[in-house]
Amino acid sequence: MVGGAVAQTPAFKGLLLLEPGLSSAVCLTAASNADGAIVTIQGCNGGDPQKWLFDGGAVKIFGDKCLDVPQGANVDGTALQIWTCDGGDNQKWSYDKWSNMMGWSNKNKCLDLASGSTAPGNRAQIWDCTGNNINQVWKTGYPVNQLPQTSQDGQSGTNNCGTGNSDNSNCQTAWINSASDFCFWAPPTVSPIGDSEAEVVAYCTKSGRGSRLIPDGTLKGVHFVQTPEFVQITGVGDFTKVNVPKGDAGGELDNRGADGKGNPVGGLLYGNSFGQGLQYHEWTSFISETEFCFRACVGPRATQLCNHIYDTMGCYWNMPANYDANVYEECQGDSGEPMGVYGTSTWFQGVNPTPGPHAAPASSNCQSLPTVSVSPLQQRGAVDPVEKRLPSSPFPAATPAPSS
Repeated sequence: MVGGAVAQTPAFKGLLLLEPGLSSAVCLTAASNADGAIVTIQGCNGGDPQKWLFDGGAVKIFGDKCLDVPQGANVDGTALQIWTCDGGDNQKWSYDKWSNMMGWSNKNKCLDLASGSTAPGNRAQIWDCTGNNINQVWKTGYPVNQLPQTSQDGQSGTNNCGTGNSDNSNCQTAWINSASDFCFWAPPTVSPIGDSEAEVVAYCTKSGRGSRLIPDGTLKGVHFVQTPEFVQITGVGDFTKVNVPKGDAGGELDNRGADGKGNPVGGLLYGNSFGQGLQYHEWTSFISETEFCFRACVGPRATQLCNHIYDTMGCYWNMPANYDANVYEECQGDSGEPMGVYGTSTWFQGVNPTPGPHAAPASSNCQSLPTVSVSPLQQRGAVDPVEKRLPSSPFPAATPAPSS
């Protein structure tokens, strides 16, 4: 419980960025390494003033300073500061990894983004904790150029994967950028998804990220769409080539998992669509023997649009889109409705009757690719020949929902 007696901490460990739920491009930042320095929102740069450590109920920065409520003023709107750590009640916090809210312990006050403004210089404050308040959501993560070896306890792989690639890589950092530059999760050895979900690793189309590469002949159709609130890859293929057993109906991979650690444990996801090297904190993915889908969300509806409570419903129901074989394309699109939401009603898995999937949201400005295969990671600003797009017809109608 946020603000409760037991100090909870994020699933991620070490020095962490604290990013408001409204935008992963800005970070909680201390103005200086001095007692009384104010705490504001600034563009994320991964500098020391943005690296926070959760330690025994304290939220530390610069090693010996702590996030602090001035004079312990238990008043809505009290702006926060940092102060030399002294173990006092003014510096005791608890982080709920399910709601991503951070509470001032035993005070029913939460770390709050004043007026929901992500403008640089906006002060962080305390306010009464209220459920579903996006101003009180804070995601934790890492700068893409400062990845740890492992981000969570119990992790089977690594996040700081290097710049090579290997068929035996245990890299658990993935990317989604385009139809020709993406990764998906799959088992490190032949194993049903349901048995290997905590250990799956990244398989990518680009060499140079330290991951495994998607073998030639695996992908039979790839469809990328970018909406104002998410990026999404869907498609078909022969995923026995990436250790999914023949006949496996697959399963869901997501950023939380049953224990809040995610599947895979320690899995991180980045992309350039909404900001260079931006971390996606909310994502959901499915893969089976013949089909895959991967969605990564940003903004205030990220949790709803990347909901992962429908883990038995598969790709098409969760992410209605084009799954046609022999088509490789990139489109712009509408966000559509969150999975499970039908007007003012929300359906929950296991409740009868089961509603059908939403129609695929409208898409446009599609560009065709001749195919998708492994290619080297380009230097920033370089032109990858496969990125030269050819005009195509409007986004085709979604394939029918599977009959089984």
